[in-house]
Amino acid sequence: MFTWHTQLIMFGQVLLAFVLGLIVGIEREYHHSPAGIRTYAAVCLGACVFGLISTHAQGGAYYHSIADPTRIAAQIVTGIGFLGAGVIFRDGSKTNGLTTAATIWAIAAVGLGIAFDMYLVAIMTTFLIIVLLSINYLPLVKRWKMRAHQRTQIDNE
Repeated sequence: MFTWHTQLIMFGQVLLAFVLGLIVGIEREYHHSPAGIRTYAAVCLGACVFGLISTHAQGGAYYHSIADPTRIAAQIVTGIGFLGAGVIFRDGSKTNGLTTAATIWAIAAVGLGIAFDMYLVAIMTTFLIIVLLSINYLPLVKRWKMRAHQRTQIDNE
């Protein structure tokens, strides 16, 4: 059904999805996020494999219709949104988990990008996710957040 060459390319795609999901997961684990290495690697892998299945499905042979890879991609987007919603918690006026939910959603897009042969886009997206997550830990941003928190404490007294 699939040539060895095609299977090796798919193997490489799945491996790349694993590595990119792992990189984001390590960053999240390091900063004690509710979702860590296993979650990000699994979401990226799963999105990639579902994307590969949808792009390599033999639509005419199985369903007597044309396979549409965007159907599975659309389901991944909504399914991962549901998964991400499970990590969002609200405690009074404070909301936790929004960044985790957003990065879970973004890492699924990385997996789909790999499945659809958009390697540079997937790698750049992973890099940008790491940059985005790291901004919060820059000294200037930390000082700004500390001052804002202190002002809020004074206003609440």
